[in-house]
Order: sequence, then structure tokens, then C-alpha cells
Amino acid sequence: MPAVDGQRVVADLKRLAEFGRYKTGVHRPTYSPVDVESRYWLAGKLREAGLDPVIDGVGNVIGRRPQAQLRLLVGSHSETQPYGGWLDGALGVIYGLELARAFAADPDCAGLGIEVAAWADEEGHYSSYLGSRSFIGALGEDEIDKIKGRDNGTPLRRALAEAGFDGRPREQFEAGRHVGYLEAHIEQGDTLDTAGLRIGIVEAIVGIRNFRVSLIGEQNHAGTTRMIRRKDAGVAMVRLATRIHDHFPQIVGPRTVWTIGRMLVEPNVPSVVPGRAEMQVQIRDTDPVCLGWRSPPMPTAPAHVVSRSSRSGGASRARWTRAFRR
Repeated sequence: MPAVDGQRVVADLKRLAEFGRYKTGVHRPTYSPVDVESRYWLAGKLREAGLDPVIDGVGNVIGRRPQAQLRLLVGSHSETQPYGGWLDGALGVIYGLELARAFAADPDCAGLGIEVAAWADEEGHYSSYLGSRSFIGALGEDEIDKIKGRDNGTPLRRALAEAGFDGRPREQFEAGRHVGYLEAHIEQGDTLDTAGLRIGIVEAIVGIRNFRVSLIGEQNHAGTTRMIRRKDAGVAMVRLATRIHDHFPQIVGPRTVWTIGRMLVEPNVPSVVPGRAEMQVQIRDTDPVCLGWRSPPMPTAPAHVVSRSSRSGGASRARWTRAFRR
């Protein structure tokens, strides 16, 4: 039976976390210098494990074992969310690396091979599931030409060129090559921990809806504009956020979660009544009905909530637009 070296796994995870370490976590955005450096490090570790590594045209790191008769593909992603956790994605990649080493060292596993993949940009710094979509042939060259970074607007083509990946062949899925695909992932909630369990099987993947909510009021002087005359977009936004938190439990499903993780006001100075405010509302659920799939461009119930809140908040207009979805 293959023997896994737990201490080696932890050592590799800690080493990978050094690429972009930030306080107790990691900041390693896709195609950043530390991300590129980490991909070359990983390719080297795959080579040490006896695999043939390649970094392809979108940055996927894939280690192949040509001599195996039966192969299991194991992997995840290696970039992180901004200032994110050190185990998110990395755990699945390093587990794959360790399995490859363990199988190669066990004579009883002759002919059985573990191949490893670190998909590029699963976190969506440029486009959701970029690397894995490329691998299965669902990412065209025309789409690559159009994609820009979500935070800085850098064209994907330029980012790939600066990383040294542009022009390389993109690795493609080969039907029949693998008996299956396995991805281990750190639990980022508390379900297993609360239940006292060490491992579980994912039953479903959530869908995500991101809405950008804009509230338009009237910018004015903070010292001379009477309270009764104000159309304060900032106040409207805060009231709407409270209504969302209070009302969503009545209109969504038992597994729905929602987050308001980004709020902006304009002009964002102490002595001016905000004339415009914007927040991003993210909704996640496994049930398409709860996500409003059948009533684009946004769920009906949240629309009702925003219309009531905007009037009471003083803003003259509120608008929901879908930012992106996963």
C-alpha cells in the first residue's frame, strides 16, 4: 500500500506558502511574479517525483507519467485570493504531488500512475476557471483576446506574455487517458469541524451570483445642506445592506449564503454628502431557483427589497446589475 509522508506534505505546503506570504496567509494573484515563481518551483517538485512537468500557454502546471498504464489525475489551483489562506487550492496540489511520490515508490503500484495538475486562475483574477476550461477545450483564442484582469484591467494576453507563457501550446484533455479526477480541498467552513469529522465528500458545487448595486442620490455640502433636504446615497446603501441581511432569510433557501464585501461612496470625503454609492452583493447556493436563474437579470425578491429601501434611504434611484457569475 502506498505510504504517504505527512511531514513532507506539510513541509511542501509551508514552502509553497512562502511565495507571496502575507501575515498569516498568502497574497499570490494569478500571473504575478510570485505566482510565476511558484509554478516553476512546483514543476521542479513534479520532476523530482518522476513526472514529466510542463507549464502550458495559460500557466497550467501539469505533471505526466507516460509509462503508466492506468492514471488518476489529481490537482487543484495554486494561486490565491487576495490576501487569502495558505491551504486554499494548495492542499489539493500538494496532495497530488505526494500521491505521485508514494505510488512511484511502491512496487505494488507498478503500472499505476498519479498525474498532477495545478490549474491556472481558478480564483478568477482574470476569468473563472481559466486553466481548467482551457484544458477541456472550452476557452477559445478569441476569448483570451478579450479577457482583462478584474482588479487592474490588464489584458490577459499581456499578462501571459509578461509571465513568459504566451505562445506556448495549451495542454488538452485526452479522452481515455485518466480513470478519473480527484481534487482534495481544505474545508473553509465549519461543517466537518463541528461534526468532529476529518473528511467528507462534496455533494454539490454552489453557483455564485454577483450583483453591483448602484444608489444615486445628490451630492451636496455637508455643512449647509439641511438633513430634510438630503438625498444621501451613503445612507441609502447602509439601509439597503441592513434590509438585505434582515429580509434574505425569508426569501432564500436553507443553504443560501450572501455577502456584502465591497462598499464605495463618492466622492468619499468627510465634508460632502455622497451623491453616489455602490456595493457588491454576492449570493451563493446549490439551488438554481434560489439564485434567480429563471428571472434574469436578477432575482425578483431582492429587487423588491432594494426598491423599498432606496425610497426610505433618500436616494433618488437604485440599480442592480449582474457583475459576473460563476
